[in-house]
Amino acid sequence: MSVEIWRADDRFRTRTDWLDSRHSFSFGPYYDPANVGFGLLMVHNDEVVAPGTGFDTHPHQDVEIVTWVLRGALLHQDSEGHSGIIYPGLVQRMSAGSGIQHSERNDTEEPVHYVQMWVRPDEFDLPPSYDQAEVDDRLATGDLVPIASGLPEHAKTTAVRINQNRAGLSAARLAPGQSIQLPTAPYAHLFIALGNITLEDQGEMAAGDAARVFGADGQRATAGPAGAEVLLWTMTD
Repeated sequence: MSVEIWRADDRFRTRTDWLDSRHSFSFGPYYDPANVGFGLLMVHNDEVVAPGTGFDTHPHQDVEIVTWVLRGALLHQDSEGHSGIIYPGLVQRMSAGSGIQHSERNDTEEPVHYVQMWVRPDEFDLPPSYDQAEVDDRLATGDLVPIASGLPEHAKTTAVRINQNRAGLSAARLAPGQSIQLPTAPYAHLFIALGNITLEDQGEMAAGDAARVFGADGQRATAGPAGAEVLLWTMTD
């Protein structure tokens, strides 16, 4: 087992008059050949969008896109006729498949803060599709909850299913002092979305920090005095 800790302030950053986006991996104009992803995870963007602004209609193809809002609300619309508002406690999955166009806008009077993550699908040229589900009640337990997964062990428990059977995303909302254990997996990407935690043998991690774990096997993450919300990808390759 080995662990790489990536701090929030070390991420690539895009800043405009309406967007503040921090990229865990190479994205857009930011390119580092040594940091183009982790396992099957291609994109992991931590974004704040100003009120009345957002991403106008743009295309995607052959990618599974998962969006998780931390604060505020995000309006999604796409060329397949799907339209919905994403808010804290609701997970959204869009499978771009053979091709889709969508927009993401903040139509409220407050900033929206969200995390967007991309993985490659098992198969290319699938029909585009969309799904979303509320998971607030399940997160109240403090357990790791599969929220967007294609892993066989999550088949009966995941909130939405992605078209990638070697990767799965779980979330946990931890009360102060509450702990989770990282499942056994060749690759695990632990992102601290809110609050702070202590990761076994690695020390404290704050909001925006991430741990890339090779050979995860039960390492314990314990929330600090303010509690924490974490996002955990587990992957077989």
